Amino acid sequence: MTFLDDMTIGLISRVLEAHTGQTITEDRSWRVATVLMPLFREHDISTGSQLVAAMTGPGSEAFVGAMVDALLNNETYFFRDIGVFDTLRQTVLPDLARKVGERRKLAIWSAGCSTGQEALSLAMIFADQPQQWKGWRIEIMATDVSAKAIRAARAGIYSQFEVQRGLGVAQMLRHFDEAPGGWKVRPDLSRMVRFATHNLLDTAPKPGQFDLILCRNVLLYFDAARRTAAFERLSAALKPHGLLLLGGGETAGNHCGYLAARDDAFGLYSLVNRPAAAPAMR
Repeated sequence: MTFLDDMTIGLISRVLEAHTGQTITEDRSWRVATVLMPLFREHDISTGSQLVAAMTGPGSEAFVGAMVDALLNNETYFFRDIGVFDTLRQTVLPDLARKVGERRKLAIWSAGCSTGQEALSLAMIFADQPQQWKGWRIEIMATDVSAKAIRAARAGIYSQFEVQRGLGVAQMLRHFDEAPGGWKVRPDLSRMVRFATHNLLDTAPKPGQFDLILCRNVLLYFDAARRTAAFERLSAALKPHGLLLLGGGETAGNHCGYLAARDDAFGLYSLVNRPAAAPAMR
């Protein structure tokens, strides 16, 4: 699509940034035409002026929403980076259980959950250790900026390819029922997870209420100022003993003075100084 020149991609990038806080970096600009081509064909768009009209004219809200959804990287699968989930199962969650003591309740936030596989993988950890977690109340909140991804997560139906990607046959049969269109999450698992749309640059959904937050492979796409703001909001959402787990290519670095890296797991941070709830930033 020759009309997608640098100026047009810059316009698209500003729209994405305004809606999500994410930017289209130079190393991601190559995929813009690929992911948007089906949408442009559907709306018979082949010039820059037609694109601008679609983004500003009647029905523009739905079009822009579809464009933003297409640009977001919703790559995910069950137990993605299995070593991370092994660490959660063997070290992080037992450690948190000791810290909360007799309260016997854990609140977890899967931020940037995409179509739900990460949150459901967490739920499976608890469901597959029934004796260890007997009598516990487990609440998993899963959010994403993409309304389309959240709709898919709430539906809880995954294709054969999706359920086999990261799950063994026994685990698949234990937690899913065959359904039209694929495999549907069983109610005992889905009851642990609540899905909602949320932008990381908005105020945290439950300030000061989470024992553990997973925010993996999301902040890579933020510029420095927005990354700092996101860390502030994530930190504000943690309880005093709370932990934040980032993705393999991410670090809190100099972006946040509220967190300290843990030695027992890569990408794991403890809260050292919780900020006050911050206003939304876009």
